[in-house]
Amino acid sequence: MRILQSLCVATVLLGLLPASIAAAQPDRIGQLRNVSGDAFVLRNDSRQPAVVGDIVQREDVIETGENGAVGITFDDNTVFSTGPNSSVSLEEFNFNPTTLKGSFLAKLGKGTLSVISGDIARGSPEAMRIRTPSAILGVRGTRFLVRVDEK
Repeated sequence: MRILQSLCVATVLLGLLPASIAAAQPDRIGQLRNVSGDAFVLRNDSRQPAVVGDIVQREDVIETGENGAVGITFDDNTVFSTGPNSSVSLEEFNFNPTTLKGSFLAKLGKGTLSVISGDIARGSPEAMRIRTPSAILGVRGTRFLVRVDEK
């Protein structure tokens, strides 16, 4: 009888494990799909090498070296591709997949950024913006490339 009780308790605990792991995961907004050369994710004062499959979160900064590039697919299907010597800060990302409403703000500090806008820009054209040191671009559901030269 004790063995049966122990098995029941173990089964319940194992059933709760995936929920507790999901609750412990950080707030995902997208995923690294391509990484080449020197590329890093800065998060909470930590600088880690970028690895294909890693998640990205609000307030992450993506940096590439002189031979680096990173491709990111966000949860609203927006696609970012950074070029060499780039720094992109993911400042704001909120998305409701049911209504396609949300907001997206990224800051390109230096380098190049190619963007294919996703559901946020399609659902609310004024809700997606890219900030540079000299301008803020409002995205209206399109593809574009931004370049910021270092000073």
